[in-house]
Amino acid sequence: MATWSYDELLEKNRRFLWNPFTQMKGYLEDEPLIIERGEGVKLYDVRGRAYYDGNASVWLNVHGHGHPKLNAAIREQLDQVAHSTLLGMSNVPALLLAEKLVQLTPERLQKVFYSDSGAEAVEIGLKMAYQYWKLRGRPEKQVFISMKNAYHGDTVGAVSVGGMDTFHATFSGMLFPTLKVSYPYPYRFDGSPEACRQACLDELAGVLAEHGDKVAGLIVEPMVQGAGGMIMMPPGTLAEIEKLCRAHKVLLLIDEVATGFGRTGRMFACEHEAVQPDIMMVGKKLTGGYLPVAATLTSDEVYDAFYGEHHEGKTFYHGHSYTGNQLGCAVALANLALYEEERVLEHVAKASQLLAELLEPMKALPHVGEVRQLGLMVGIELVKDKVTKEPYPWEEAIGARVCRRARELGLITRPLDHVVTFMPPLATPFADLQAMVGILEQAIREGTA
Repeated sequence: MATWSYDELLEKNRRFLWNPFTQMKGYLEDEPLIIERGEGVKLYDVRGRAYYDGNASVWLNVHGHGHPKLNAAIREQLDQVAHSTLLGMSNVPALLLAEKLVQLTPERLQKVFYSDSGAEAVEIGLKMAYQYWKLRGRPEKQVFISMKNAYHGDTVGAVSVGGMDTFHATFSGMLFPTLKVSYPYPYRFDGSPEACRQACLDELAGVLAEHGDKVAGLIVEPMVQGAGGMIMMPPGTLAEIEKLCRAHKVLLLIDEVATGFGRTGRMFACEHEAVQPDIMMVGKKLTGGYLPVAATLTSDEVYDAFYGEHHEGKTFYHGHSYTGNQLGCAVALANLALYEEERVLEHVAKASQLLAELLEPMKALPHVGEVRQLGLMVGIELVKDKVTKEPYPWEEAIGARVCRRARELGLITRPLDHVVTFMPPLATPFADLQAMVGILEQAIREGTA
């Protein structure tokens, strides 16, 4: 393999690569990292410097980088076949993984439809819900309820049910309209968390009372609104949302792409309140952070609406070239086996408790408004004034400034505007967890000084 200098690679980045979610002018002026390899919970750049992966490589790494059993699973499958289509065919890893996903997910979910990313999984779920009501003789039910400040991915349907103007406003002319309701945000609500929850539930109940007969489904990020700022639902909210959906005959679509597979301390976040979705989307962490595999799971009730003779026209016309890819499904099976072998959820429970203790002193920092945590999912909201909760102006890019300082100190993470996220690999050893939080606290102190 050819060896390239950092300057040569940086020039290739300038000339050829357009990075996602990145203003390229600032990125290339700010000496970007160019990663060469990973080992455990650390990434190494081409100049040999190590960084803690405090972002779990965009929230999807589970066991650390280079796990021997995951590496072996890919090599073993590669000796069989790398890929064959799932259109009108099947393959062994895809079948075994579908069975495993049905066993792991809430009881209502009994069928698995594969795709390549969380956004695609969401797109599929929306199309399923839309067509479901047509097949059930209710074509008027074609509107979706979604949450303000939501993020479900970047395809057109996923953006339509999103609610982040920074990401989505540019594309407003391309999107279909949805009914937007508030996601409870206790820190920014004038009242108690319980009052915040009730206000949001009353708002949803009002929308359903007025428009329920036309609503196909409601889509929500369970327990935590991720990219919107790591906003945590008050207890009981999700269960009440489910009750309202059932009362108005509206399909409940749960987006577990960010929260699923142990991130919040349960295998799936909806388990915190025993919620049973009609459609659920999963993606991040499914393959342990190795290959792009996502899935949309549905109830038999939804699946059965599409089941019929060819002439009835009930087929779900959707698919992707790499749907059910064997390499991805094989490493996903190995990943899920490691959850049991290495007791990942037990580790997350203990690590979450330690993390809460480590984060406690951070709450006293003068520009930390709130520290939000569920499992190993953390958002630290930075404010210009702690007493008034006055936010930093967007132009100051305070989150980016803090994350830049963290990188200088050896920790990679990303901001959500003025909210600094911390999402380490689930299997992070306790000593590394302590070191990461130490760097993060120093970065916040110095970045907001």
